[in-house]
Amino acid sequence: MRDKDMVPVVIVGGSLVGLSASVFLGRLGTAHRVVERRAATSEHPRGRGNNMRTMELFRTAGLEPDIRRAAATLSGNHGILQTDTLSAGRGTWLSARLTGRAPETEVCSAARCACSQNDLEPVLLAHARELGGDVRFGTELVSFTERRDGVTCVLRERESGRTYPVRTAYLLAADGPRSPVRERLGIGRSGRGDLFHNVSVTFRSKRLREAVGDRRFLVCYLNGTEGEGVLLPVDNEEAWVFHVPWFPERGQTLEHFTDTRIASHIRAAVGVRDVDVEVTARAPWHAADRVADRYRRGRVFLAGDSAHEMPPTGAFGSNTGIQDAHNLAWKITAVLRGWAGEGLLDTYESERRPVALATSARAIEQAAREQHPGYTPTQDPGRGTDLMTVALGYRYRSTAVSGADAGAPVIPASLRLRADPGTRAPHMPVVHDGVAKSTIDLYERCFVLLCGLPDGPWPPAAHRAAAGLGVPLTAYSIGSGPGFDLDTGTGDWAAAHGVTPRGAVLVRPDGFVAWRSGDVPTRPEAELTRVLEGVLSLEPARQPLDPFDPPTQTDHPQGVLPCPTPLRPPSCRPRTT
Repeated sequence: MRDKDMVPVVIVGGSLVGLSASVFLGRLGTAHRVVERRAATSEHPRGRGNNMRTMELFRTAGLEPDIRRAAATLSGNHGILQTDTLSAGRGTWLSARLTGRAPETEVCSAARCACSQNDLEPVLLAHARELGGDVRFGTELVSFTERRDGVTCVLRERESGRTYPVRTAYLLAADGPRSPVRERLGIGRSGRGDLFHNVSVTFRSKRLREAVGDRRFLVCYLNGTEGEGVLLPVDNEEAWVFHVPWFPERGQTLEHFTDTRIASHIRAAVGVRDVDVEVTARAPWHAADRVADRYRRGRVFLAGDSAHEMPPTGAFGSNTGIQDAHNLAWKITAVLRGWAGEGLLDTYESERRPVALATSARAIEQAAREQHPGYTPTQDPGRGTDLMTVALGYRYRSTAVSGADAGAPVIPASLRLRADPGTRAPHMPVVHDGVAKSTIDLYERCFVLLCGLPDGPWPPAAHRAAAGLGVPLTAYSIGSGPGFDLDTGTGDWAAAHGVTPRGAVLVRPDGFVAWRSGDVPTRPEAELTRVLEGVLSLEPARQPLDPFDPPTQTDHPQGVLPCPTPLRPPSCRPRTT
């Protein structure tokens, strides 16, 4: 029986990234606990731009329908409008609408979704708990001590003041930009620092919708000389958010932003002097460029804003953090279950930190090109990269990828997803067991091998290699016609994946290509064994005992599907670094 004061993973922070990490771990059947110092989920409508890659992850995890229902109010809104005032004419649309039609559907299994943080967090929380996540609000991390075999955390219930220890194998800090965990670890940050400041104001106005008219924007940049700022609809009727530029360097303090001054500023910015404005809440926030120098120290990991801050332009911040959590969840699970070595966890930093650096640079360029209110750029923004390429096109170079192009940029100039090792595997519509789905839907709980020869050597070689290593893997034949596990219809899977029909593509549980082969090698089982050992930091030996005895592959809470390939006792010991 497991000690109640032991849990394989402790997540500090129960906002978007922490709750997403809980969902991803829960889907994999990995026990964990989330502690959040707030008493409940966020009430402030912010962080609404969930990009295509994030929605793919939520779709695979089974959350997409609930998220779209939560976001239904703004489902007809789109794009960024720039104008001097709402009364000054139609304005200019800065971003094209992403409609869920081509070209978006040609490369994605899910379209982006404008779901505000206050609407998204309850959905994440409900699914996290349904999947067995132990989520505790009103609880904070007081201290932690790392030892060779784990981390001892001291937690405190804020209402009662009771403190108690919890032992964990791994600690994940998703505790925000001022991360106490990062500070205690002494991890520094690099970047340009603060870029601009705002006070985010929620307010009610019945008459503002008349000035907005039929312009159903998600964001409106108001750049008039009398009052600049950013307007965001909450319900398209009476609830709104306004970001008022704040200039501390000019001596402005938060006390400057009284209800009267805020209302006057909003009226000047929208160009309607007598519009009703009832301020309901305000909160300062800072747009910054900072990336942690390290993402891991021992058994402690940083994710989300504790690892990186970036400007809001492009809505990359929360998306990058959610994708951090997804990258780490399968790796921690693999190490806890004994089918990967500790070296796999080092690839979290080597994969995700370069993505944060490159993405933050794109967000800064975007802020300059869009002339974000309150921001004065210090350099030419350049031509930039389209948002879909930034969201989907980034690539990894690490030991968890075999055959990655060492000279390729982290984010390419244009989107090209053809199963290059280290990139997100291509989306292809297929029919599997009579059900239409995307190939992206297959990548979650285990490695997947795609091959074009239904009766060829790849499937048996893959299953023997995986069984010999104790690695969860399933192989699918893919091609046009009912004789394949995955029927692509008229689609050419080999061309889409950059191989011949005799080739194969190995995809990691996070949907990124681990390796591919253009043809059948002389000894496919030996080749796959070599690749899996390298990608998972394995070496021949025996499996060590896990001090926390995480749940086995069959001990899944409701809603979690086991890997389709049963595991045999592994004959490998994880390689340590």
